[in-house]
Amino acid sequence: MGISLGLVGLGAFGSAFAELFKNHPLVDRVGLCDREPERIAKFADRESFRDKFDPKDSYETLDDICRSDLDAIVVITQPWLHAPQCVQVMESGKHVYSAVPIISIPDNDEILDWCDKLVETCTRTGQYYMLGETTYYRSQAMFCRRMAAEGKFGDFVYAEGEYFHDVDSPGCVLREVKKHREASKSGQEWIEARKKYAKRGVRGGPMHYPTHSTSGPVCVMKAHALKATCYPFTNRNGDDYFGNAAISNETALFEMSNGATVRICEFRECCDAWHGHETFRVMGTSGCFNEDTFKYNGRTEPGTALKQNEVTHLTADEMRDPLPEEVARAWFDTSKESVDYGGHGGSHAYLVHEFVSAVAEDRQPAINIWEAARYMAMGVAAHESALKGGERVDVRDWGDAPN
Repeated sequence: MGISLGLVGLGAFGSAFAELFKNHPLVDRVGLCDREPERIAKFADRESFRDKFDPKDSYETLDDICRSDLDAIVVITQPWLHAPQCVQVMESGKHVYSAVPIISIPDNDEILDWCDKLVETCTRTGQYYMLGETTYYRSQAMFCRRMAAEGKFGDFVYAEGEYFHDVDSPGCVLREVKKHREASKSGQEWIEARKKYAKRGVRGGPMHYPTHSTSGPVCVMKAHALKATCYPFTNRNGDDYFGNAAISNETALFEMSNGATVRICEFRECCDAWHGHETFRVMGTSGCFNEDTFKYNGRTEPGTALKQNEVTHLTADEMRDPLPEEVARAWFDTSKESVDYGGHGGSHAYLVHEFVSAVAEDRQPAINIWEAARYMAMGVAAHESALKGGERVDVRDWGDAPN
């Protein structure tokens, strides 16, 4: 028996997921919701949507779709709206998928408060929350989790995660993204709402959107951060993009619960040498992973290391976990003679499959709120440290997801 779900937010990013959700074999019915009706019409008029979409399942507001009898709702709206909208969805008795990050606002305390609210709402209502963090389902992360499960890393020693995305990167110009967001109805509302932060002198920074860089090391090592120290780089040319924050780059070190050290970089002002470089590296006593290459020294006890490391260079297909045959078949693109995995390193298809499967199987999704909050809390603690001149600060944790 399949599930029904609603897609809320059909802009550029939401549109990239619509066909994947609709075509999943466990999805029987799809609803569409957007404040701008022409976005709904774009999908409602598609021949490919007619088997699972009925025009009666068109909704103009989140309130409307929350009153429906759909099983779950996918929230891919503006980032400052995610957390409150997800709380509303779960309060209405529905499971929820959220685009990243948990929420994007410049106030550390408010971000942690929303993490508290999401954990409390999940616990009280019994509804499932999943964060759509793309790094978790990049092929590199899937491979490293398999190696970790087999003990090939040995004891984890060190890891790095980074997101180098200059504000003017030609492949995705963040100025244009910001302009596009602010041109929408909700964007105009946000322009007014954020004035309260400026009035209070609240300074944000790129660590308030840390999930692309923090999730890799955390999900592979299955460890969480305990302490953080971070240093900022402050914009020096008066660039209006950074607003009252002025902090354009942040570099942090974390003490982890497994004894390892993690370095995280979130940069928005850097040369384009690593355009969109959204990756991680992991080092253990027995194995290490870097740039699609795994090295293994074979050491399981003192003195047993190989005389020469085993070096394995990997392709994306070799690193990916296999999708169930019927799911892969549903997403097969005949024009390319391959499965359409979607964007962000082919992670989109896996995110969709994990959420739909979790709802259908009545289980916690892999990137549940307890896991997601760990990614977010690292950024919040790092930013707090940066504002305090690199002072060592505690990282909040909400524990593991209930069984």
